Amino acid sequence: MSSDPKKPKQLTLDSLPLTQKQESTKSTAGAKEKQIIITGIAASTKETELTLNVSLKLVPSKISFSKVHSDLWFDDQPIKSVALRVLKGPLATDESEYAAVLDMTWIPAGTHKVKVERYALWSPDEKFCQTFNEVTLDYLPQTRESRFVKVPSVKSFACRDLEFVFESEKEVYQDIEITMKKEQLRERDDW
Repeated sequence: MSSDPKKPKQLTLDSLPLTQKQESTKSTAGAKEKQIIITGIAASTKETELTLNVSLKLVPSKISFSKVHSDLWFDDQPIKSVALRVLKGPLATDESEYAAVLDMTWIPAGTHKVKVERYALWSPDEKFCQTFNEVTLDYLPQTRESRFVKVPSVKSFACRDLEFVFESEKEVYQDIEITMKKEQLRERDDW
């Protein structure tokens, strides 16, 4: 028998190359560095409503998360805490967005702070991947009247040398003119 046998082509658990072992330890270390990134908060005002569009990104992947909690604060007062389910599957993406509509009926116009806090719960007392984003908004309530097209209406015309005929009077003058033409045609002499 030869002293140097050929190595088998198929890998076994005993003969794994070192590079695969190193890559697997790197991937587990990378999985521990999960992050939630709030990419933006956009606000739009309606009559007595403030709509907040909040977008977030889950890093490294949506697969690392199952539930993300979101807390909404207005002027350092907690408003709402919501648990968001992260969708899984081939059509799901790492980025998502949701909208919150705030009733601003009794809120005065002015500058207000809106804070969005995101985290994943490890246990009821322990938050991890906690991140927040704070935006200062100038809130000016938009009334129904402010949405109308601002064009003045004419109440009256006044002039000494001219006489104005309005739509309501126009039909009366047209009827008078038609009857006068008919009378002129009847009184005409036919030769």
